Amino acid sequence: MRTASAGVKLTIFMVITALATGLLSVTIADAQFLDARSYRAAFSDVTGLIDGDDVRIAGVRVGEVTDIEVYQRDKALVTFTVQDEVPLGKSTRAAIRYRTLVGQRYMALYEGPGGPATRLPDNGMIPMAQTQPPLDLTVLLNGFKPLFRALSPEQVNRLAYEIIQVLQGEAGTVNSLLAHVASLTNTLADRDAVIGSLIDNLNQVLATLNERDERLSQLIAQLQTLVSGLSADRDAIGDALVNINDLAGATQGLLRESRPAIDADVEQLLKLSTTLDKNEEIIDGWLNRLPGKLNMINRTASYGSWFNFYLCGLDAQVQLPTGSYRLPQVRNQTPRCNPS
Repeated sequence: MRTASAGVKLTIFMVITALATGLLSVTIADAQFLDARSYRAAFSDVTGLIDGDDVRIAGVRVGEVTDIEVYQRDKALVTFTVQDEVPLGKSTRAAIRYRTLVGQRYMALYEGPGGPATRLPDNGMIPMAQTQPPLDLTVLLNGFKPLFRALSPEQVNRLAYEIIQVLQGEAGTVNSLLAHVASLTNTLADRDAVIGSLIDNLNQVLATLNERDERLSQLIAQLQTLVSGLSADRDAIGDALVNINDLAGATQGLLRESRPAIDADVEQLLKLSTTLDKNEEIIDGWLNRLPGKLNMINRTASYGSWFNFYLCGLDAQVQLPTGSYRLPQVRNQTPRCNPS
């Protein structure tokens, strides 16, 4: 009895597990068991579209791509299924759009002018005149490179996001996209005067360089000659730098030795300048009288390399190592020495 009961429980568990696994597989595979009709569509390019990709109408999955093959050598023929309850008319249009940013695509179906007046037969074909190939996102973004250079990183991210939203079918963001582009163009237009002035200045610079082309060529040639000469004399220049270093060291030692004497001289010069400043009036008077005295000395020495003096008196003291001695005073009493 226990064995039979355990066997029943195991059987029930296995059945439930199998049903749950099957349900999970169907959910993951997004499989549909409704009746479907098969159709075909001709495209000039179906890059990125693969078997099993969704077929959608207004964003709702109604079928899947079943086969892709070459058609008329340079075209592609896509075979797809659509649920039987969803009628397709002869005016139906097909477009391949981006599903994700990593490159997944899906086929979008929508009605053209006139609506589904006449139903498309089974295995009917949507002509290439009513299909739209996928957009090459790389080419599109490369075309926006000049625009991206003029935007800040935040604006680039916002613009790229809105472009992707438009490519994913959210056409409501087109207005925002155009608004951002219009804002950019208005900004460039507001700076038209600055840009024009910049271009004019660049034209003047280029014109000046063009007028002095020969001088510029000579300057470059002479600079090349100078650099070549320096390169050839690099050994001598290196030796000279070493000698300059030795000279700087010797000069530093000389200054170190003579610094005390220089300090003393500077101190004495400070005292001298202070004394001269205190006796400014006396020095000014002496300098004012000096030209007249020099003229008198010049007349006195005009007879030769000696001076003629008429001695009226002498009062002198001689300093010797043994002491100082005062000479006898001499007084001349002639009328010349005593004008009074």
